[in-house]
Amino acid sequence: MSKLVNWFTSSKQAYTRFIVWFLLVVAVAAYGAALWQSGAKIQSNILAMLPKISEAPLTQKALDSVELRLADQVYIGLVADDKQQAIAAATKLIGQLQQSPEVFTDIRSGDSQHMQALSQYYFDKRFFLLTDKQHKLLADSENSDQWQQLLLAAQQQLYSSFGYASSALLAQDPLLLFPDNVMALAPSNQLTSEQNILLGEYQNSSDAKTTDTKTNAAKTNATKATTTVVTKSTAIVIAKGVRSAFNPDGQAQQIAVLTDAFSSINALYPDIDVLKAGTLFHAQAATETAKLEVSTIGGLSLIGVMLLVWFSFRSLMPLSLALLTLSNGFLFAVVATLSIFGELHLLTLVFGTSLIGVAIDYSFHFYCEKLLHKTHSATDVIKRITPAMTLALLTSAIAFIAIGFTPFPGMQQVAIFCAAGLLGAYLTLVLAYPLLANHKLPASSRILLKAENYLLWLSTKFSASQNSRDMKLALMSLAMVLFTALGLSKLTNNDDIRNLQQSPASITAEENKLRQVLSGGTDNQFILVSADSEQALLTELASASAMLTSAVEAQELSSFVSLSRYLPSAESQNRNYLAYQHLYQQHLDEIIDQLGLDESIKVDLLSSLTQSKDDLITPDEVLKIAGKDLASLWIQTDDSANTRAGTIADTRTGIRTDSSSEQFGSIILLGGIKDLNALNARVTQSGLSVQLVDKVAEISQLMAKFKWITLVLLAMVCAIAVCIFSFKFGIKLAIGIVSIPACSILLTLACLGLAGSPLSLFHALALILVLGIGIDYSLFFASVKSSSPAAASGVMMAVFMSACSTLLAFGLLALSQTNAIHYFGLTLLFGIGFTFLLAPLISINTKKITREVAHYGK
Repeated sequence: MSKLVNWFTSSKQAYTRFIVWFLLVVAVAAYGAALWQSGAKIQSNILAMLPKISEAPLTQKALDSVELRLADQVYIGLVADDKQQAIAAATKLIGQLQQSPEVFTDIRSGDSQHMQALSQYYFDKRFFLLTDKQHKLLADSENSDQWQQLLLAAQQQLYSSFGYASSALLAQDPLLLFPDNVMALAPSNQLTSEQNILLGEYQNSSDAKTTDTKTNAAKTNATKATTTVVTKSTAIVIAKGVRSAFNPDGQAQQIAVLTDAFSSINALYPDIDVLKAGTLFHAQAATETAKLEVSTIGGLSLIGVMLLVWFSFRSLMPLSLALLTLSNGFLFAVVATLSIFGELHLLTLVFGTSLIGVAIDYSFHFYCEKLLHKTHSATDVIKRITPAMTLALLTSAIAFIAIGFTPFPGMQQVAIFCAAGLLGAYLTLVLAYPLLANHKLPASSRILLKAENYLLWLSTKFSASQNSRDMKLALMSLAMVLFTALGLSKLTNNDDIRNLQQSPASITAEENKLRQVLSGGTDNQFILVSADSEQALLTELASASAMLTSAVEAQELSSFVSLSRYLPSAESQNRNYLAYQHLYQQHLDEIIDQLGLDESIKVDLLSSLTQSKDDLITPDEVLKIAGKDLASLWIQTDDSANTRAGTIADTRTGIRTDSSSEQFGSIILLGGIKDLNALNARVTQSGLSVQLVDKVAEISQLMAKFKWITLVLLAMVCAIAVCIFSFKFGIKLAIGIVSIPACSILLTLACLGLAGSPLSLFHALALILVLGIGIDYSLFFASVKSSSPAAASGVMMAVFMSACSTLLAFGLLALSQTNAIHYFGLTLLFGIGFTFLLAPLISINTKKITREVAHYGK
């Protein structure tokens, strides 16, 4: 070990160390290039930063199905005063998008092919279908004449000029019961289909002024504002991106194709407004914001640090070596992250700009020490500062790595990125500086002089008698306690994961308008219904739909989409069949006579009824016809899917039986949730095999849990640090070293409370760095010999420059538009600022404590 230390500190080995450093940098750069060529990528998906929550197999499959259904989907609304113009524009847009099959696929609108196929299928199964109202009227047909209401309705349709009755339909469905069942399938009456284009209505409210003239004693006129609601036709076009919306290349291609298509439509129909919704537009905004912040925040931080170096040392060589240190640190950071994760998130780069403020500390401490010992070689200076720098590296790296123990992949990337970057900067200092930093510095430094004056001022303020000094410390402590108590009393909590990323108001406004057209659309939450068999699931689905209908009536949500509309249970179908059977056996002659139909249809009707007896509606048949959107709402665990071929079905009851343990589920999509708590309570109290799946709430709860765990860990780390430092500095000075960052953390929390920034996991993670960096500052002052005021001034200068660079790096993150980054930066802005102000207090009492430590050592 001693040989290794001598090798690092020997001036004769400067060239050897530089060669080792150079070969190491080349190897890391080559490895990074190889990783990039083999598929490493830049990731912009905000969801990739979220933790993976372990779910039950059926729940996980449901989550995957919903994500697949909504992922990369683009919704376009073309709003026009004239319906035909909206249809024409939508047809044009579909044609434009179909010209780029490598960019968009599954381009559709109101394609009626699936619905027509379903209608034909259901017509063949019409004896198993009745609406609730129809069944209620037929249920008591034996004891009452309520069924005649259906006969009266059929007569009205028969003789109406706008009725849908035809001789062919009457011959097979004389009471015209089937059309009402088809209309019940439509999830929303606000959406229609015309010329294969899905149409909705968009209501645009505008303020208009009307003059209302009133005669009064003064003969004055009063003008009041009224709201005019203009209803416009909106054509909906849906497309799915071939590549992920979070893939930078795919994102750019999709935006380019859509921009060209919109330009073509605006050229033909200048009065048409375009509404957009989908992950693509949120991802584009996030990518642009991240790129802007990486360049802006990183650029400003770098410029600020370079100016700080220049004004401190008035030489190009320190500036050049500072850039070299940062570049090498960034290289190590990127390559380490790509090697471990295979990708680099854009938000990691934004967080990683803070590396500039920490890695540059190595250059600052080197040059501040060299400024005090101008005659010493670079190797001698490094030998003097290596113990403190190594300890600083370890504490900072531990602080960053502690962040990596959170379940958030994004924060794990940030931890590896920053820890590896610090290692790269440290190796540059130890291996490259001995050869490259042997140059002269200016005779004096203004910053060093100001550091000496600042320490002298502090010493003057606290160098009075013991009683006076204690009184000042007591008053300062009391002020800090009162300030902290006031701030903590106003501190609130907010762990909502949606605060991670907020899209621009223009995007969310367009999306809300389009959701209005789509009758609320679908929310992130959904209902999962589960059962052990298909028929049990269909029964549960019907009950769950009835429950949600009550929720809609109670205004807890606006709408829902359930397969229960399309898949009645075998029990319900048999009940409907018996109602048909009884109706035809008892009243078919009367129906034919009252409607004036040919008596020959009786035989065909009874024959069709008998032949349909065992031909039930089955999920397999419906889902094959319905298309992907509906089919994605039906899920099974892998085991049930694998054993499906060996399943035996009773065609009369429709119940599947097999020897394996199968689990079936169905998703009910929810739209326009207005009272999530009330809806959740309704689902919990229903007694059904249903659950409200809310991934957002689950992740938010996990964030809250880890936030408190992080705060508890901070307290434990402080206690452990006191124990470790007491071996070198004694218990009193060890407590003093740790109390500086501990007080800074409390003051930071108080400032967050007064600033109205609710406490989140990202604040807590930033406090880890406040502790790590704060301990570094305290250690530097505690390591200074009490008899060396020049050394104390040098440390003060280094800490001042380090704090300035850290505030430039981290403080600028507070300007980020991404809340997670903003919270991180704001916390560090307060924390590092307080640490810088409090750390010099260590040097004031070092002399007294050092004597006590020496006495204790004897």
